[in-house]
Amino acid sequence: MDWELIGQSFWPLLVGGLTATIPLALASFAIGLVIAIGIALLRLSPNRVLSWIGRAYVSAIRGTPMLVQLFVIFYGLPSIGVTLEPWPSAIIALSLNVGGYAAEVVRAAILSVPKGQWEAGYTIGMSNATTLRRIILPQAARVSVPPLSNTFISLVKDTSLTSMILVTECSRRRSGSRRSPSSS
Repeated sequence: MDWELIGQSFWPLLVGGLTATIPLALASFAIGLVIAIGIALLRLSPNRVLSWIGRAYVSAIRGTPMLVQLFVIFYGLPSIGVTLEPWPSAIIALSLNVGGYAAEVVRAAILSVPKGQWEAGYTIGMSNATTLRRIILPQAARVSVPPLSNTFISLVKDTSLTSMILVTECSRRRSGSRRSPSSS
């Protein structure tokens, strides 16, 4: 086994992962988690219109392939006058995708908190928002960590799709000089 060859092949992938794939995944996950919390709260809203908006978003995101979402953001938006660079396009598309999937995780985690916790907050004079922020969300966060970890792992794998919109991440990194994929 030629360890030098393995080292030469592995190093560019490691550098690509550390400098492109991981930052892309972390940024997209952070933004997507904020979207997910908002959508989950919409889905839980007693207002039927707000609940329907949340449900429509989740259905649209979960019902279309990630590659289609990337193409719509990067290639479709310029047709209506919105042109974005590859990296912002990738972050937007990945964040919207994570938001759709993680919204259901967050919603389920909030619903898993016993109703008595809400009542306890009301009993000591907390408003709905304060009860949610101080009592419900911390307990829901504990429950949602394992499925959100799986969502993050899927996101890291989905970053390879961003190479289709010109984002160079670890699956496209080469050792030595920069060569196009067709020249190998």
